[in-house]
Amino acid sequence: MPNEKIVFLGTAPFALPSLKLLLDNGLNLVGVITRPDRPAGRGKKISSPPVKEMTLQYGQQLFQPQSKVELENILQDLKPEILVAVAYGMILPPAVLAIPPLGAINLHPSLLPSYRGAAPIQRALLAGEEATGVSIFYMSSRMDAGDIILQEKVMIEPEETFGMLYDRLAVLGAEKLLEALKLIGRGDVPRIPQEDEKATFAPPLSREDEVIDWSKDAFSLTNQIRALDPFPGAYTYYRGKRIKIWKAVPEKQIEEVSASLGSTGTICRVEKDFFDVSTAKSSLKVLELQPEGKKRMKSGDFLKGYSLQVGEKFA
Repeated sequence: MPNEKIVFLGTAPFALPSLKLLLDNGLNLVGVITRPDRPAGRGKKISSPPVKEMTLQYGQQLFQPQSKVELENILQDLKPEILVAVAYGMILPPAVLAIPPLGAINLHPSLLPSYRGAAPIQRALLAGEEATGVSIFYMSSRMDAGDIILQEKVMIEPEETFGMLYDRLAVLGAEKLLEALKLIGRGDVPRIPQEDEKATFAPPLSREDEVIDWSKDAFSLTNQIRALDPFPGAYTYYRGKRIKIWKAVPEKQIEEVSASLGSTGTICRVEKDFFDVSTAKSSLKVLELQPEGKKRMKSGDFLKGYSLQVGEKFA
């Protein structure tokens, strides 16, 4: 294992497999930096980042700077030779990136230069991508634009949700990160410039991304539902109340279901364990949902309490 002094920066659960792998493999980790505790949930209770909890469990030195200036001062004191950032949640300024002599590296859950930005996994699912991956790269002053060290491509499973893919890429990314650190320790690390002209971007999700537009085709809606599971969820309205759709699959071509379907968003079939809703190209078979104010449930359980009728509409 490399013996260079490392500082790890991370905040979200995505960073946990990487931090654990560094800790378990005995790397020379001289400090862990995470974001400050913040209010979370409906009650706005102060909550610690997941990285903080793991760091304290291992008895590792932890820092939670409140500003970029404070972050820079901490790093000047620690004098790391390498910075490792995974889902830290803040763009590092040039002054910070210049501190470690062996550079600052980052793990990003996409095949850069595709899907640079904050929501690469969700945007890839929304776009119906069949493959994605992880990239380990040198950080630069531009977002996710630095030279690539390693990449690994994976296929996206047909019913894989954001949560499933998030967990899978976090584990894979940790393994590639450790591999990259070994290369840096040997002085045998590649630097492959990104092709900026091929870059695509993955901005954070907006409230509009959560709304189900029934005028789209069933395949697009299925991708939307997968991309927003387990958070924040794709929703529509039924009988004036919000309802989240958690699991659905494209069913049949509209013309095969009924000749009198009506407009998109219309309930076109009701069975014991599911129901179909018409879309632009095919009907959507709804398998799991969550009525406003209630828990997530199977469609069969929902149908026991709601008398859905063919011809009713989702708004």
